[in-house]
Amino acid sequence: MNKRFINARGLIVMLSLCWGTISSAQTITGVVLGPDEEPLIGASVYFLGTTNGTTTDTLGEFELPAGESQADFVVATYVGYQADTVAVAGQQSLRLQLAELTTLAEVVVKERDPGTFISTINPVKTEVITQKELGRSACCDLAGCFNTQASVQPTTTNIVTNAKELRILGLSGVYNQVLIEGFPLIQGSSYTYGVSTIPGTLIDNIYVAKGANSVLQGFESISGQINVILKAPEKAEKLLLNAYGNSFGETQYNVNYSTKGNRWSSIWAAHSTQAASRVDRDKDNFLDLPLLTRYSIWNKWQYRNASEWGWHATIGLRFVNEQRIGGQLDFDPGEDIAPNVIYGQSVRFSQPDLFAKVGYRFDDVSHLVMMVSGFYHNQDSRYGTVGYDARHANAYANVQYERNWASAHQLKTGLSFRFQDLQEDIDIYPDGLERTYAGNYRKEEQIPGVFAENTFNWLDNQLTLITGLRLDHHQQFGAFLTPRALLRANITPALTARASIGRGWRTINLFSENVNLLASSRDILIADDLQPEEAVNYGLNFTLVQPGDQFETQWSFDFYRTVFQNQIFPDYDSDATQASIRNFTGTSISNGFQAEVGMALYERFGLKLAYNFLDVYRIQEGEKEQLPFNARHRLSSAFSYEPLHKGFHLDVNAHWMGPQRLANTSGNPPEFQEAAYSDAFAVVNAQFTKVWNKLELYAGCENIFDFRQLRPIRSWQDPFSPYFDTANVWGPTRGREWYLGVRYTVE
Repeated sequence: MNKRFINARGLIVMLSLCWGTISSAQTITGVVLGPDEEPLIGASVYFLGTTNGTTTDTLGEFELPAGESQADFVVATYVGYQADTVAVAGQQSLRLQLAELTTLAEVVVKERDPGTFISTINPVKTEVITQKELGRSACCDLAGCFNTQASVQPTTTNIVTNAKELRILGLSGVYNQVLIEGFPLIQGSSYTYGVSTIPGTLIDNIYVAKGANSVLQGFESISGQINVILKAPEKAEKLLLNAYGNSFGETQYNVNYSTKGNRWSSIWAAHSTQAASRVDRDKDNFLDLPLLTRYSIWNKWQYRNASEWGWHATIGLRFVNEQRIGGQLDFDPGEDIAPNVIYGQSVRFSQPDLFAKVGYRFDDVSHLVMMVSGFYHNQDSRYGTVGYDARHANAYANVQYERNWASAHQLKTGLSFRFQDLQEDIDIYPDGLERTYAGNYRKEEQIPGVFAENTFNWLDNQLTLITGLRLDHHQQFGAFLTPRALLRANITPALTARASIGRGWRTINLFSENVNLLASSRDILIADDLQPEEAVNYGLNFTLVQPGDQFETQWSFDFYRTVFQNQIFPDYDSDATQASIRNFTGTSISNGFQAEVGMALYERFGLKLAYNFLDVYRIQEGEKEQLPFNARHRLSSAFSYEPLHKGFHLDVNAHWMGPQRLANTSGNPPEFQEAAYSDAFAVVNAQFTKVWNKLELYAGCENIFDFRQLRPIRSWQDPFSPYFDTANVWGPTRGREWYLGVRYTVE
């Protein structure tokens, strides 16, 4: 039988799990609010006189398993607030509102609001990054929102245009899904620069999940998923103004404005980035960072029914226009300069987006959700003597029916359809180099799919099993089955164990995922019969939460293993002047281990420590070979101090990266050869924030000790030589960077 299909026996087992024995447990849901109706994150909720409890999520909501340990009353507590107790009295949904505690002299003792935490409600191990955490660094865009995190590594793929990707488990960013409110708006041609187009001031929360995740959002999630949730209009500030500038001369401006109605609410946002000065600290005649100009406009509408039942909807619009200019100091894309005289790179693109979600809740047990989204990416680029133009039309639709059954179980099933038409045109100007890949490349996909996912809860929600299966049909490659399963066990009230397994697959976007090759002098050799990449991901996680009044810790240990079939990655090592794109016939594996502890001390101090071990390799002809640009060992730390009066806070984070294997350059002339491994290095960042009533001033420094990878551009002396390469990036290249910003907020 074809490798793409699981055997019939496995399918029968999966389906039997989905329709297995039904438990009779009950679940009580609810929300915990503060005095101003704001949701309280991480509040403790439990049955009076028992140890049966949970904590609230980022919306202040909770699910409390009932059963033998159910009592007549539910209690909610939160540091700095008076506890609230309500009678169950047969209710299925509860609302608890806590009042603030005060000390003498009217000094309000505020709660300890965690910047990041691991959700105890979500069966999937999910790291939640809140607005509080985003404010601890210069989070100008999504790519810059992970400075204090260990699970996601922002990586530069092309030093000239500063193109970035978000890596999880040491794998390329194309193996994780980046979603906006659950919509696939950043993929294909929009991914390379799209992760930098989401302004940090518009982000409410970021949810990060490693490994293969739910089948509901599709089949491409292999290494993980990043879901960005924008600010909800009914909860957002009425007005937010933000201005930012750094020591390189780059400035950014943000405006958010929200309106709140009885049923319809809306938030408008505008973002602008203005280009930095021309800086060349390396004296290599190349700009240290590109001249970036970006404008974006966002609008999000929400409709809420007055009752818990009936219609609800979210509609969003976005338009982004961006230009990046990099290369030699004298490069000006507006002048008619022979392409082999002055080297430069210019990228200009525009992208309108639309997304809409409409749902109808029939009753307490059934819910229908319809989702549609689309974008059109229009890009004109030049990388030295290579011209690259892309036109990418993308549409997505999903209809999903949810039903709670037997009180404690939930079934989600539905249909999906994905369409994309990606046209990539390559022109190469004569420059004396032998490059053969000029031409027109088109990828058109129509992928209908059907899926089902069932959540089983047993033993008062102490044991949860999620099984999912989807079937998609690609018009070229046929049908693919994507099974996934996850088991969560609450071993003790404080200790949670999770195990997962899942399959994923994807088709390559040829050049948009390999822009770094276009920015080099390499000839690109493309196989004629590229097949979809397939992978199986295995995951194991343990989370230990130790609450306390003055000292609280959260431990997390996880291990993920990803085994690829038909993986596609450019071969940088065989020939320094070529890169071949083909399906790898051997074994390629990624093993990732992470240990992390977060501590909160005396409601003032926060500390996070993390260690990552990444073993990313391929086995070819019996030999194990580490893939380049992956540090096997990485240490991360983050420290925060915030006094009780909240007049200011200080935040410091540090990252240490071990040596990384570099691309093989032993076949180059001696002047263009580099070491086999990079140096180890450390980067320390700090930010001080002063808060007044409506005004917030923040100042910081990134890369305090000014570590730089010197002259990262290979053959910078002659950018038109066969050995020129701008993708050999293993460390920071900008050096020390000071910044200053101000935020003004009207609630």
